[in-house]
Amino acid sequence: MSISISSRDDADGFQILLDRQSALDIGAFVVDGTDLAPGIAIPSDGDLRIDHALQGFFFTCGPDHVRHPEPIAGGPEGRLYPLHGSLCGTPVGRTEMTGADDRPGCFAETSVDLADGGTALVSRHWAISDDASEITLSDRVTNTGETAFAPMLMYHMNIGGWLCGESTLISGAMMADGSEHFLFGEGDSAHLCLPAAETAVDGWARLALGPFEALGGRSLQVRFRVDTLPFLQIWRCQRGTADVVSIEPVSHRIASRTALAEAGELPLLHPGETIDYALAFRVG
Repeated sequence: MSISISSRDDADGFQILLDRQSALDIGAFVVDGTDLAPGIAIPSDGDLRIDHALQGFFFTCGPDHVRHPEPIAGGPEGRLYPLHGSLCGTPVGRTEMTGADDRPGCFAETSVDLADGGTALVSRHWAISDDASEITLSDRVTNTGETAFAPMLMYHMNIGGWLCGESTLISGAMMADGSEHFLFGEGDSAHLCLPAAETAVDGWARLALGPFEALGGRSLQVRFRVDTLPFLQIWRCQRGTADVVSIEPVSHRIASRTALAEAGELPLLHPGETIDYALAFRVG
């Protein structure tokens, strides 16, 4: 069963549907009657958790791994971190509605069994800004296990590619020329990963995807904290029936876990310690 949060009751507002069965990620993001989520127009990696999550507007990789499976260092031979980490597909344990009637929010706690045998608690709070124009997310990951692990996190904001057009750009200070057409790269699928911290303002990076004709020429505007999400990954796929563009703030650059560890880029979260992440988005 999902939880609905709306900016207001009339048709000009927005609504998000939060998925209790997958860490309180977002299934639908409806603006002026248009759902930005790609639905079934996604590629499959053969993992039903990820197939379900990709259909929605927002899902979370981590907190122990992002991207494709890799061996667990020191673990049994053949044991791998799962695709996009352990959180996706984990039901929330507790939810609590927050905020005012005209600006509702939701708090949730999700206990996660990590791939290496440890445990973590994800404390998540969705809220609507005071001016009812922006959706905000605050996440705290706590190591509730008995051994340290390296926290990794990536947020996917998935948009149906059919909403984009010839004038649709990805714009932000981290982009080499300030903007890039949404059909960047070559072939039917492409991705890139850019450092975002250097061009952030007051600790937050900002970018936009748009305009969208279906939304009256407005764009999806995203901002995220760069102290724990210092990179921006962008992915698109127009392969067969798949048609999706994804904005992905992420904690680590694209490299193997071995390479990241050797470069000192996998700091450990010890038992009882916490790490915080935050982002916000709006259509405007």
